Amino acid sequence: MALAETSRQLNQLPGSSSALEAKVLLCHLLQKNDSYLYTWPERRLEESQWQQLRQLIRQRLAGEPIAYITGQREFWSLMLKVTPATLIPRPETEQLVERALQHLPGEKSCRIADLGTGTGAIAAALASERPHWQITASDHSREALAVARENFQTLELHNVTTCQGDWCEALPTESRFDIIISNPPYIADSDPHLKQGDLPSEPYYALASGHDGLDAIRQIVQQAPHHLKRPGHLLLEHGFDQGTAVRKLLSAAGFELVSTHRDLSGLNRISEGTLTKS
Repeated sequence: MALAETSRQLNQLPGSSSALEAKVLLCHLLQKNDSYLYTWPERRLEESQWQQLRQLIRQRLAGEPIAYITGQREFWSLMLKVTPATLIPRPETEQLVERALQHLPGEKSCRIADLGTGTGAIAAALASERPHWQITASDHSREALAVARENFQTLELHNVTTCQGDWCEALPTESRFDIIISNPPYIADSDPHLKQGDLPSEPYYALASGHDGLDAIRQIVQQAPHHLKRPGHLLLEHGFDQGTAVRKLLSAAGFELVSTHRDLSGLNRISEGTLTKS
C-alpha cells in the first residue's frame, strides 16, 4: 500500500518515473533493497514511518532530487555519497570510463587525471577497475572534493589522490598523465534546461559554462597538452549538439585521432583526441 500511495503522489511531478522513485524512497526509508519490497508486500508501516515517508514525498514534490534526498547514487555499480555540493552522477558518464579503459592495456601501470571530479564517480570507477593505476582527482570546490575523498575512503580505493583547483591548474606542475578525463560543465548560461528537472537544485558552476557552454572545455583543451604524456589522451563529455565544436577545438590544439562517440540514447556525448607530438 505504501509503495502504491507513494507512486500515486509522485505522479504529480512532470516527467518523473513515479514508480521507480517511490521504490527508491521506500527502500531508503526502510534501509532495505528493492527485493525486500516484493518479498514482504504485506508489511505495514508504523505511524512514525508513515510520517517520515510523507516528509520524503514532500521534499520530492518540492523539487528536491531523489539523490539529494537519499544522499546517494549508484555509478558503475558503486554506491556513492551525493550532496548538494556535487553534481548528481548520470549513467551516460559511464561511457567516459569505458573509453578510458579501452585506450590502455589493463596490465600497464598508468596515470590518470579526472578533472572536476565532483562525487569522484569517474575516478572511483577507474580506480576500482584498475587498482594498479594511479588516479588524481581534482575539483575547484572544496566541498565537492571532501565528498569525493569520503567516497574513496568508503570504497577503500587507495590508488586515488586529490587536489583542489581549476582544471589542469590543480595538477602538480611537472606531472604527466596517460589520460586526462573530464565531465565538465557544458550547458550554455541561458539554456532553459537549467530551470528544469533536477538541474535547478544542482551546483550551477558544475552545469553552466559561458554563452555557448564551452568555456570550461576550451580551458581544458588548452591546458591539457602540458600535462599529457606522448602518446596521451584527452576524453571529454559534452552536450549532444557540441561534438563538431569540441572536435574543432581538439584539432586546433594539436590533437590527432579526434573522434566523437554516441551515448546509449544515440546522442553525441564524448569527444576525444590523442597527442603524439611534443
